[in-house]
Amino acid sequence: MKKLRRILFLALMVGLLACLCCQPAFAAVTEEEVQAQVDAVGKEAVSGNVLIWFMCAIGFLKVSQKIDSFMASLGVNVGHTGGSMLAEALIAARGFSGFKSFSSHHFGGGHSSNSTHVNAGGGGKGGGFGAGFASGGLAGVIGRKVTNNAVKTATTPSETKASGLGGLVGGAAGGIGGHIYTSSVSKGGNFANNVIGSVATGNITQMGTISGEKAVDALHSYMGHAALEAGAENIPQYQNVEIGGGRITGTEVTAEHPEGIAFGMYHADQYVAPEGQYTTVHSADGAAWYKQYAVDTVEKSPYMAPDGSIAYNESIVKKLPPTPRRKDRL
Repeated sequence: MKKLRRILFLALMVGLLACLCCQPAFAAVTEEEVQAQVDAVGKEAVSGNVLIWFMCAIGFLKVSQKIDSFMASLGVNVGHTGGSMLAEALIAARGFSGFKSFSSHHFGGGHSSNSTHVNAGGGGKGGGFGAGFASGGLAGVIGRKVTNNAVKTATTPSETKASGLGGLVGGAAGGIGGHIYTSSVSKGGNFANNVIGSVATGNITQMGTISGEKAVDALHSYMGHAALEAGAENIPQYQNVEIGGGRITGTEVTAEHPEGIAFGMYHADQYVAPEGQYTTVHSADGAAWYKQYAVDTVEKSPYMAPDGSIAYNESIVKKLPPTPRRKDRL
């Protein structure tokens, strides 16, 4: 009990000191005064001080976690002050990149094409300093790296082996983004579906394609099947799936077609409506797709008749209708 009182007393003292130290921050400060201070010490020094401040904030979070853990062990409800050091580092990086955007916009006069700009009053939809952190700076680099690794994980065939340092960092293993994608696709999560949607509607030469067993898992997630509860009925099985370039093709096995039937799906924003019978389906990310199944088609195979003429053997097989035209090629 004595230890608890000591911790509570220290926490109260820290709070009082914080209030006393932060009181001057509430005074009216004009932009001219801020500009004068920045000119006096230099933008590099200001950025460095902010980075040190964020590192101190991380240390404070770690101390707060220890106090919260002790309080929780006594049965007192506490708030969550953070998860892991990686998460806290990402928070610090996002804050630091936001400050860099703010300072370059208001103090430097120039701007970067990748930075997020805010107005002095904090207005607008995003509002203030925190809008769009991940669009530039260190956080933007981290976000793009995670997404690129996830795409690489999805489009790399399962049999490909990672080799060397590149494999550990960003090759077939996929790094952090690969692990996030693998976990998300098994649950039909939004992260995986956004990655799949980007590949499905992207340029094959730039994004690649998803094929093999990965494509089967991806299609289950993208069509919302993976997010259904265990024991859900009427879920089709897929085979020979390929995803990319605005098309999704494969074989679908259902109770109606136990032997499997070929299907083709075409992104409605990239392709005109196909000829013949089709349906419009929507993927988990809300995109519209034209879907067609294979239909009975007469197939002719030529052979030489006894009189020397060319004759044909005719048979009925199921084939997909011709691929519809792309809108960008009309």
